Amino acid sequence: MYYSYGPPYRQPVSRQQDRMLIVTGNGRVSVEPDIASIQLAVITEDESLSKAQQDNAQTMNQVIQSLVDLGIPRENIRTTSYQIFPRYDFVDGEQLLRGYEVTNQITVRISPISEVGTVIDTAVQNGVNRVSSIQFSVTNVENYYQQALIQALENAQAKASTIAESLQVDLDLTPIKITEEVSETPAAFKTMAVSAESFSTPIEPGEVGIRAVVEARFHY
Repeated sequence: MYYSYGPPYRQPVSRQQDRMLIVTGNGRVSVEPDIASIQLAVITEDESLSKAQQDNAQTMNQVIQSLVDLGIPRENIRTTSYQIFPRYDFVDGEQLLRGYEVTNQITVRISPISEVGTVIDTAVQNGVNRVSSIQFSVTNVENYYQQALIQALENAQAKASTIAESLQVDLDLTPIKITEEVSETPAAFKTMAVSAESFSTPIEPGEVGIRAVVEARFHY
């Protein structure tokens, strides 16, 4: 009887199957925004909390009505924050309650964005004393994202082709796998400080960049 020792037999694997090129493709589409969202806040202070709240509510109601009078639908105006803070003075190391600060913040969605400056000025004239986080975006963002996605794939193929040419190998430009990297909704932000003396506030939104990124794998 004869016995044979050694590693088990394995089917040889084609080296061609192991040859894989992985690249990242980027695409970007620049678009002029057509929607703006701004945060407007009314901040009031008083020794009495109820008085600070009452003054705040009265002023904010006046602000909202002035925006509605401009033609902004009420559904485009929503409360995003309401805060109450006690204020203290320190006298001889002792903490003394000075009063209360009430902050009521709303977010206003504006289209067309050419009205942003008018909205800010009107809001400030009616009692808003803080403006922040002006966000610009586009309505049909998905359509532009699809364009950026095409660019990203073309960019990945171009990179793979360049690498293959440098290595002097044959490349199959049909990807065997494509992974799309999820990106957030594009937006551009600006923050401004304003006062009751503001008028004809200039706003330049510029362009919104919509990006797409893919990882593509090719055989060579």
